[in-house]
Amino acid sequence: MVSAAAFHTALLAWVVLGCGVFVALLFVTAPYGRHVRPGWGPTMPARVGWVAMELPAVALMAWFFASSQRTSTTAAIALLLLWELHYLQRAFVFPALAREARAPMPVVIAAMAFVFNVVNGFLQGEWLFHLGPVRDAGWLLRPQFLVGAALFLAGMTVNWRADAVLRRLRAPGESGYRIPRGGVFELVSCPNYLGEIVEWTGWAVATWSLPGLAFALWTAANLVPRALAHHRWYRTRFPDYPRVRTALIPHLL
Repeated sequence: MVSAAAFHTALLAWVVLGCGVFVALLFVTAPYGRHVRPGWGPTMPARVGWVAMELPAVALMAWFFASSQRTSTTAAIALLLLWELHYLQRAFVFPALAREARAPMPVVIAAMAFVFNVVNGFLQGEWLFHLGPVRDAGWLLRPQFLVGAALFLAGMTVNWRADAVLRRLRAPGESGYRIPRGGVFELVSCPNYLGEIVEWTGWAVATWSLPGLAFALWTAANLVPRALAHHRWYRTRFPDYPRVRTALIPHLL
């Protein structure tokens, strides 16, 4: 366990780095998925990359919980379950359902995401299960947890449904892209990213913690620029792309 002073110094540095990443991504789109391009070194199968980069989040949070004195604390168990619900799906279910034709992922992208999940997993796990306040079962009835958990689950639902729509755009063996239709896609180009931002905003509220807030900020720093890049890509590629759609937030952004 690290000291509280060292932890908060690391957390501040992490937030500052996230601000820098946000600015950088406004100018350089991360080269994976539809934005993959040469010049970023060796690549790996996207499925393998997803599992490798998301696995630390699954393992680290479980380890911090198991090594703590809070394994019988109801609130700690509930927060662990919310976290693992997301990351088990992201590490194993999402890549398993992905089309084989998915573009390969640069190794450097998977490596950067791996490092992110190590650092973020440390910050979340260390605070929730070692440094942060011990919260009893009453926390589950507090407005912070109820509102946060509701946002988390609502965002997750939007994210998963959007992913399902994207998977169904192509028949098996088919390549290329189409305009996604239905649901929140009628309002924004990237409801999957909107859902994930809502999800981790909910996590910040449910944990009522600075590390949770830092994660929500990092999520937005990564996904807001990517949603803008997706939106530009759609409008360039499809002349008939619906003009009413915005990139991420209906009618605003």
